[in-house]
Amino acid sequence: MALPQAFRSLVPERVRDHPAVRSLALAAGLIPPRPMHSDAEAEVLRRLARGGACVVEIGVYEGSSAVVLCEVLGPESTLHLIDPFVDPVGWSLPRGWQAAPFATRRAMRRHGGGDRGPRIEWHVARSQDVGRTWPGPQVDFVFIDGDHSPEGCREDWDVWHPHVPRGGAIAFHDARHGAPDGFGSTGVTAVVDELFRGEHPVAGWSIDAEVDGLLAVRREA
Repeated sequence: MALPQAFRSLVPERVRDHPAVRSLALAAGLIPPRPMHSDAEAEVLRRLARGGACVVEIGVYEGSSAVVLCEVLGPESTLHLIDPFVDPVGWSLPRGWQAAPFATRRAMRRHGGGDRGPRIEWHVARSQDVGRTWPGPQVDFVFIDGDHSPEGCREDWDVWHPHVPRGGAIAFHDARHGAPDGFGSTGVTAVVDELFRGEHPVAGWSIDAEVDGLLAVRREA
């Protein structure tokens, strides 16, 4: 049973954010996965994932957005969760933040829907390497929230978008840096601006949704 929020808020920040302390508390069920998305972003994720047979999330951290995806994916679906659980370039998480695979796995067993949720496949690896050697099937929805460097984000797009069928979608998190009603990373925003807002946007794809830090695109049917 998770500790009450009022109690958790009394814990000093240096303790609350300590990777080892958080991992043990998360694994024990004393805290829920740290939210990494807004309510409005969660609604878009649910809409794009709903009914998908195969969904991929790149960048899992403690599993909060994976839990959202599990809410609309049933036992006939497979959710692939990809994260190396290291951030060597320092673009993806605030300094000092890091999740542990064992803790996130336990959190997902607790919050992932059980027998009513999707089958979960774990890939503790670079998302770019997984996508480059992906054997199939086609992926109905890809949520890119991993390496936020321009090179890493662009590589995620390059290796994963060929696996998305017509009508499928890809969402980028932290992709609206500088937008009056948004936020994001300069690296991810630079990539989506070049791909979808430039003089020569990628053919066959169009922007489906923009909200807070999330930008989603859909492959034309």
